[in-house]
Amino acid sequence: MSVSGDRRKESAEGSSSRSQIAIATTADQQQQQVVPAAGAAAAAAAAPLSRYESQKRRDWNTFGQYLKNQSPPVSLPQCNCNHVLDFLRYLDQFGKTKVHLHGCVFFGQPDPPAPCTCPLRQAWGSLDALIGRLRAAYEEHGGSPETNPFGNGAIRVYLREVKECQAKARGIPYKKKKKKRNSNQLKAISSHDHHHQDQPKILKQSS
Repeated sequence: MSVSGDRRKESAEGSSSRSQIAIATTADQQQQQVVPAAGAAAAAAAAPLSRYESQKRRDWNTFGQYLKNQSPPVSLPQCNCNHVLDFLRYLDQFGKTKVHLHGCVFFGQPDPPAPCTCPLRQAWGSLDALIGRLRAAYEEHGGSPETNPFGNGAIRVYLREVKECQAKARGIPYKKKKKKRNSNQLKAISSHDHHHQDQPKILKQSS
């Protein structure tokens, strides 16, 4: 074989090997791009839920289990506001808020000096927050806002009654706080109106 023939063969082999290296490098780069993307997706999926989301999931599972334990069991599509009200009353047995009965000597006292035998209940604020989470979870699981049992008017009435009852029994002045806030708003409004009444006078003087 001639020298020129050997050189052409070496050149062809060299270019072939360089092409293979280039293809392998490109494949490695593509694989490196895919791996971080997959890793990012896995990291996002494994990211811990927020405290609110975790509590919402627990509440939803608890409510679902409550419906299953009914006799006969109740499915979520069959759930209505009466089931929700029964669930709220059921939770009272796990409450930690002392609610004094009318016959108790500590009724209406915010800081009783001694213990008593009055029952423990779920605090109004806890129930209100619970309903908010369950209302959101219901719609996240495909429920319609129009048929959301947690948004029913009967639930709002029940929560308002619990709030007023606990306020009286525990001596919490909810109404006083509201009046105080309204008086501050009235002061701001009167000050705003007074400012606008002065403006026409200033305009007349300058014209």
